[in-house]
Amino acid sequence: MTTSSGATHDSVCKPSCAVDPVPPVLSRPVAWLQVITIVWMLMECTLSLIAAAQAHSVALLAFGSDSLIELLSASVVLLQFLPHFPLKKAHAERAAAMLLYLLAGAIVVIALLSYRHPMETSCLGIGITVAALMVMPALAWFKRRHARAGDDRALAADAVQSATCAYLAAITLVGLVIFALAHIAWIDTVAALAVVPLVIVEGRRAWRGEACGCAA
Repeated sequence: MTTSSGATHDSVCKPSCAVDPVPPVLSRPVAWLQVITIVWMLMECTLSLIAAAQAHSVALLAFGSDSLIELLSASVVLLQFLPHFPLKKAHAERAAAMLLYLLAGAIVVIALLSYRHPMETSCLGIGITVAALMVMPALAWFKRRHARAGDDRALAADAVQSATCAYLAAITLVGLVIFALAHIAWIDTVAALAVVPLVIVEGRRAWRGEACGCAA
């Protein structure tokens, strides 16, 4: 009797007391967004670093570094959906925020090491930053939209990465164009450092879980 009662209690308690985490489901739109991001970032990073090497541009080098971190951020979002690689949303969000802080530090170090380094005009750099200004805002908007719909903070933080990439592209483009027209030696370093406060602010927002509240 006791055994039967205990077995009955266990059978009733098990479904209600068990805490089995439900793995997140990867929707097709989010999958496509991240695949497009990864493919674009691979191309953007490669071309930016080539242009940076050719023109000796610290701003382009920082922009290429941002592209690499955006690639890692997009990969973090996908990792949380792998069944054999459980990644909590909070952890993924913190990882994306850390990538933003890493980017800010990388920009400062690169700018200080390359201060007053001779630079050349980069048509390739101008072209890739113009392209990024068309692609990245659209990706950021779609990521924010789906992050809000699915309450996915990692995707929202990744949207911040995409938006930051667009801002950095704009600042880099301005520096490249000014240098091409006026050949001001220090403008490249100023363009690289100008984005650092923005990156730090966005990293702090992602760390605090405020990424989902970003304006569309």
